[in-house]
Amino acid sequence: MSPSRSRSLSRIRRTPPRTRRAAPAAVLATALLAALAACSSDAPADGPAASGQSAEQKNDGGDKPSKFFDRTEYDRQLKLGEQTPQGPAAKPWEQMLQPAMADTAQYRKKGAADDVHLCFSNAGVFNPWRQVGLKTMKAEVELHDEIDDFTVLDAQGKDDKQISDIQELAGNKDCDALIVSPNTTATLTPAVKEACGKLPVIVFDRGVQTDCAVTFINPIGGYGYGAVAADFLVDKVKPKGKILALRISPGVDVLETRWSAAKLAFDKSELDVVDVKFTDGDPAKTKSIVSDAISRHGSVDGVWMDSGATAVAAVEAFEDSGADVPPITGEDQQDFLQAWKDKKLTAIAPTYPTFQWRTPVIAALRVLKGEQVPKEWKLPQPTVTEANLDDYLQDGMPPLHYAMCGCQKMPGFPGDWGGRK
Repeated sequence: MSPSRSRSLSRIRRTPPRTRRAAPAAVLATALLAALAACSSDAPADGPAASGQSAEQKNDGGDKPSKFFDRTEYDRQLKLGEQTPQGPAAKPWEQMLQPAMADTAQYRKKGAADDVHLCFSNAGVFNPWRQVGLKTMKAEVELHDEIDDFTVLDAQGKDDKQISDIQELAGNKDCDALIVSPNTTATLTPAVKEACGKLPVIVFDRGVQTDCAVTFINPIGGYGYGAVAADFLVDKVKPKGKILALRISPGVDVLETRWSAAKLAFDKSELDVVDVKFTDGDPAKTKSIVSDAISRHGSVDGVWMDSGATAVAAVEAFEDSGADVPPITGEDQQDFLQAWKDKKLTAIAPTYPTFQWRTPVIAALRVLKGEQVPKEWKLPQPTVTEANLDDYLQDGMPPLHYAMCGCQKMPGFPGDWGGRK
């Protein structure tokens, strides 16, 4: 490792190194309050309208709400949402939906079983979701005494840096397994394919265009998220009601699938989607868009969001306008859950659960023991509803904490996640 190379590295070491060279510790990239939860950004050149413009997607024939829509995958995700997952009921990060198990005998680690070195190439910690996730992953590592070293390289949201990071980690003979959360899908594919030829690779959160990884770990997906939120509004808003759809940015795969599923539900309903606007994840811009919609349409009867990071700003915009807050969708971010409870909102929060950051560590250890894992490890994707809101809202947690972290019973909680008892 060249000391002149600029990069972020985090390392957990349980015992003094015997043969491994020391690595400098560096602070992870400064957290930005970006609103994208965990999304790839391989956007097509002719994607939806530019940010801030109305971007309602017109039906381009038949039952297809946009060019991003994949009917087969849509149907699969909705069916998965109806399935009961296999695995321990109290540990959704270990559960799996309709798994097809893969043999991993070839990856069984030789030598000392308590001398595992896991390596992780992370897209970055550029939003609260990823910050909560990395804290949870590190806490999972601490639960396993057999993990001697855990090396994290932070790509800081840059494809070229992550390509270099993956190459370095895959070329490090000390790494027993490589976990990858890709920054983007297509661009990172060649680097992941190359790494697969050198050591077992576990991909999670965002995918790549190769199935060479031992396992790909992710929740049900964007279609499931978008459909849950849209169906809630179809149920709660009166026919002909005016719906405002707030999106983050165009051309991001998981956000496009969320909107595609929602649009399909709205097109089949009697609701009127009067505006589809991009907020850039900016609370001030969100408030302006909502206030403008109320002014132009006289009222807004429901708000659908493809990411809930600015849901509180939308709520405040209705209050500032003197209007009642209509049924609204958000996410499992603490500030929204608190506003929901305090203001007695009619709301729902589909999730992209942060507990998925625990699963790659568990999967890597199983692989290194030669145990079977799902080729595609589909995790459940719980929804916060009025009935279970109190189960996820916890006093003393910071506003940008994600409740679906699966970390509540981990050592160091809540302090290591910024909370207080």
